[in-house]
Amino acid sequence: MKVTTLGIDLAKNVFQLHGVNEFGKPVIKKQLKREQMAAFLVNLPPCLIGMEACGSAHYWARKLQGFGHTVKLMAPQLVKPYVKTNKNDAADAEAICEAVARPNMRFVPIKSVEQQSVLALHTVRQGFVKARTAQANQIRGLLSEFGLIIPQGIGHIANRVPELLEDASNELPGAFRLLVQRLLDHLKELDGQVKELETQIVKWHRQSELSSKLAGVPGIGPITASALVATIGDARNFDNGRQVAAWLGLVPRQHSSGGKQNLLGLSKRGDIYLRTLLIHGAHSVIHWESRKPDCCSWVSGVLKRRNKNVAAVALANKNARIVWALLAHDREFRADYVSTRVAA
Repeated sequence: MKVTTLGIDLAKNVFQLHGVNEFGKPVIKKQLKREQMAAFLVNLPPCLIGMEACGSAHYWARKLQGFGHTVKLMAPQLVKPYVKTNKNDAADAEAICEAVARPNMRFVPIKSVEQQSVLALHTVRQGFVKARTAQANQIRGLLSEFGLIIPQGIGHIANRVPELLEDASNELPGAFRLLVQRLLDHLKELDGQVKELETQIVKWHRQSELSSKLAGVPGIGPITASALVATIGDARNFDNGRQVAAWLGLVPRQHSSGGKQNLLGLSKRGDIYLRTLLIHGAHSVIHWESRKPDCCSWVSGVLKRRNKNVAAVALANKNARIVWALLAHDREFRADYVSTRVAA
């Protein structure tokens, strides 16, 4: 019988396959090694293939699309409800095969090689940023044990610590001074790595027409713009801007029942990194708007009604919708743009 739908449970070395025909009857239940995957699937007639969006999923999706198959990636949490029994590779592959055929299933866009390479820069940069912050906190904590308090902010480490190490009146042991100097050198090395990766990201941003277009939105710079373009890909996969905002976790979480609407705090679903960048950018805009006493912008109107944190999330939500409009409809950002529906 011809296979119409195939579910693949990805792994490092062993892959589990579960395929069904047009009547939903299982016709393939087998396990393949990594080196056997390509040879088996290239000879399989074109069909719908479902996989979880995990490690190497985008690589296999591009490869299988080259074989003529239709490939769909799904978030693992959306596949979990279809696992009928205890968790094992066979049950997971069967659940993936069933989930990919659901008409209301939401899928993950398949990323290109360029998108993955740009996101790799962001991932490594973020790792260096976290390591830099941890190193700065360690230096601050060690010095506090000797009664030397460094103000908050990573900039104070580079300015104040060398002076403390040179000061002979603070009674720091010589071995401890050498230790802190080693940590300070490591902090400078991490900072240099972060700046080098930021230079590479900005270089890609300037070469990308879409990324450069997004940088015109207040609160979105080269780092945020490049991450948005590389992660979203084709914005037309979303029906509207609100779906993008919800996908980033910038909408209220609901707990409604009996016709009574009960909205809670942010859902905080989706990409944490993108949501953080958008909210940090919104805080920057609010900081500058609050310094203008006679400002009558949309942000200032929100600030008159709500606190700065709520206004930052609202602006991040608005920017997410603007990003979708610019990417999906190939438009340029205009600060004075008024929707025709609103004008009517």
